[in-house]
Amino acid sequence: MQTRIQGTTMPVLEVQLDPGESVFAESGELSWMSASVQMTTHTQMGGGGGLFGMFKRVVGGGSLFMTDYRAVQSPGVVAFATRVPGHIVPVSVAPGSEYMVHRHGFLCATPQVAIGVGFQQSLGAGIFGGTGFLLQRVSGSGTAWLELSGELIQKDLAPGETLRVHPGHVGAFQASVSFQITTVPGIKNAIFGGDGIFLASLTGPGTVWLQTLPISRLAHQIAEYLPGDGNRAASTGIGAGLLGGVVGSILSGDNN
Repeated sequence: MQTRIQGTTMPVLEVQLDPGESVFAESGELSWMSASVQMTTHTQMGGGGGLFGMFKRVVGGGSLFMTDYRAVQSPGVVAFATRVPGHIVPVSVAPGSEYMVHRHGFLCATPQVAIGVGFQQSLGAGIFGGTGFLLQRVSGSGTAWLELSGELIQKDLAPGETLRVHPGHVGAFQASVSFQITTVPGIKNAIFGGDGIFLASLTGPGTVWLQTLPISRLAHQIAEYLPGDGNRAASTGIGAGLLGGVVGSILSGDNN
C-alpha cells in the first residue's frame, strides 16, 4: 500500500491499493476511486463488531456505517479529500500507541484500526460542557489518517508540562497525554472574555496537534451571512447556552 497527500489548502489523500488490500472510512467520505476498487458498506469496520462495538463508535461521534474500499483482481486507487481547509496527518497505531481525536477528525484507516469513544478521568472530560464535545479514541493496529482544520501546530509536552487550550483548537493528541475540561478562571473572564467558559487542560508526556480553525468557529462566522431568521435563532441559542453554562458553573462552585 502506498499513499500520497496532495494539495495545500484543501488536501486530498490518495491510497494506492494492491489486490486484496483495503482501507475504510465513514460513509460519504469518498472523493474518487478507480474501477478496480470495490466498496462495501456495513457496520463491522472500525471496531464495530457487535452491538457494543457499534455503540462505542457512535457515542464517540463516529458514523454507524463504515465503508470498506478494497482492490480486487488489479491494483486500484481511492481518494479522500478534507471537508474544510486544513491538513491530513498520518499516524501509526499500535497497542500502547493510541490517539485521541476531535469528533470530526477521523478520515480513514487500515482494517485493524478501531474507532471508539474517548474520555479520561471522568465523563466530563469527554463531553464538553454537556453540549457534545466528544473525543474519539483511535486504537488497534495499523495506520490512520486524521483530518485537522486550519493550520497545524504540533506541541511536544514533557512529563508534567500542561497546556491550556480552547477546546475547539484541540485536534488530536497521544493517549499518553492527560486530558480534562476546566473552567476559565474568574467570573468576569467567563462572562465578558468572549472565549467561552471552558478550557481543555492537556498534561504531558506526549504530542498534541492543535488546529487553528475549529469547525464550530467557522460555522459561527458563516451563520451571520445566512438569510432568514436562522442567524438570530443561532445567536439567541448561543447566548442562552453561555448564560446557562455560567450559572451552572457558579452553582457548582457554591456546592463544592
